[in-house]
Amino acid sequence: MKKLLSIIGVRPQFVKAAMVCAAVERFNRQLPEQERIEHVLLNTGQHYDFEMADVFFQQLPLPAPDFNLDVGSGTHGAQTAAMLEKIERILLLHRPDCAVVYGDTNSTLAAALAAAKVHVPVAHIESGLRSFNRHMPEEINRIVADHVSTILLCPTEAAVQQLDREGITQNVYFTGDVMLDAVFTFSPLATISSNALPTLGVEPKQYILTTIHRAENTDSPHRLQQLVETLCRLERPTVFSMHPRLRAKLEHQAEYRELQEKLVRAPHLKITPPLSYLDMLHLEANARLVMTDSGGVQKETFFAGTPCLTLRDETEWSETLEGGWNRVVGTSPQVILPLVESLWSGNGATPPSKPKLSAFGNGRAADNILEILQRTAHA
Repeated sequence: MKKLLSIIGVRPQFVKAAMVCAAVERFNRQLPEQERIEHVLLNTGQHYDFEMADVFFQQLPLPAPDFNLDVGSGTHGAQTAAMLEKIERILLLHRPDCAVVYGDTNSTLAAALAAAKVHVPVAHIESGLRSFNRHMPEEINRIVADHVSTILLCPTEAAVQQLDREGITQNVYFTGDVMLDAVFTFSPLATISSNALPTLGVEPKQYILTTIHRAENTDSPHRLQQLVETLCRLERPTVFSMHPRLRAKLEHQAEYRELQEKLVRAPHLKITPPLSYLDMLHLEANARLVMTDSGGVQKETFFAGTPCLTLRDETEWSETLEGGWNRVVGTSPQVILPLVESLWSGNGATPPSKPKLSAFGNGRAADNILEILQRTAHA
C-alpha cells in the first residue's frame, strides 16, 4: 500500500486521525524512502471554528491537512452533498490505495459513499457500533458506511459480533479503540499542561462536567427543557462546555431564549465554549462525575475512571456500562438528580472496582490498523 487518504471533519476524528498519523510515521521510519506510505489528510470542514477544529491541529501531532473542503454547516442533505462532490473529485485525481473513514458523521458517510462509487477501497475505523435508534443521523451514517466498506476495523469484540449478525463477515477485524491510544498518549501531557481547573475556579473532584450536543437533545424542545431544568437544579459546581450549535440556538431562537436566561442565572454553572482536547481530558479525569450525550466523552470518562451519566436513551458503548461506570439516564430531572446526589455523596453509588479497559484493546489500535491495511493490500 503506497497511499492512504484519511477523511476527517469533526473533533473526535481529529483525535483518531492523529493516532493513525503517528502510526504511519513509526512505520515509515523502518523503511527506505521509496517504500514508505504517503498519508494524505483531507479535512471536510464539518467543524470549522477554532475551538472545534483549529486547536486540535495545534495541540496534537496532526499535520496540516493536504485538502480543506470548508463545507461548514448546513442541513444533512446539503452538507453531505457538498462533501460528496468535492471528495469524489479528489479521489479521482489522486487515486489512493485506500480511503480511511472514521466514526459516524456526515463526513464519514460522504467519504464512504464517494470512495465506494469510484471503486477506491474503504476502511472504516469504528465499524460495528449500533445504538439501534434510527432516528439518530449517526446511526444511519454508521450503518451505510459499514455496508459499503471493504475493510471493517472494530474497536470492540461486540462490534465484530454485531457485523456478523448483519451478515458482514469478510475483512472484519478487532483492532481496539484508537481513542484509548489517544488517552494513554495524551493524558500525561494534559496533566502537565492544562490550566483548566484554576482558570475555571474548580477543585479536583469538586465539580460536575457536562456536554450536550446531539440533535436528539438540542432539536427537541421537551428534552432540552428537561436538561436545562436538570442543570439549573444541580446545586453543585458544574462546568458546562457548550457546543456552538446549542449556543446559537439558545441565543437566537425566541422559543429557547427563556432557557438561555435560566442557564445564565444559575450561580453554580460555569458555561464555557468548547474546550480543547487536553483540557477536556484533564477535566474528565478530575471531575466528580460527568454528564454527557457524547460517545467520545463517555469513553474518555470510562478510561479515566470517572463515573458518567449518559443523557440519552441508549448508548453504542455498552462496554462502558459494566461495573456501573456509565449509566444511561435519559433527560428527566426526576431520574438524573437523585443519581447525581448519590454519586456526589458516595452513598454506595460509586463503582466498586476499576473500569475494565481490555474490552477496548491494548492501546495499540492505530498500529494494529496499519498492520491490517498493509496485510490486506498485499493479499
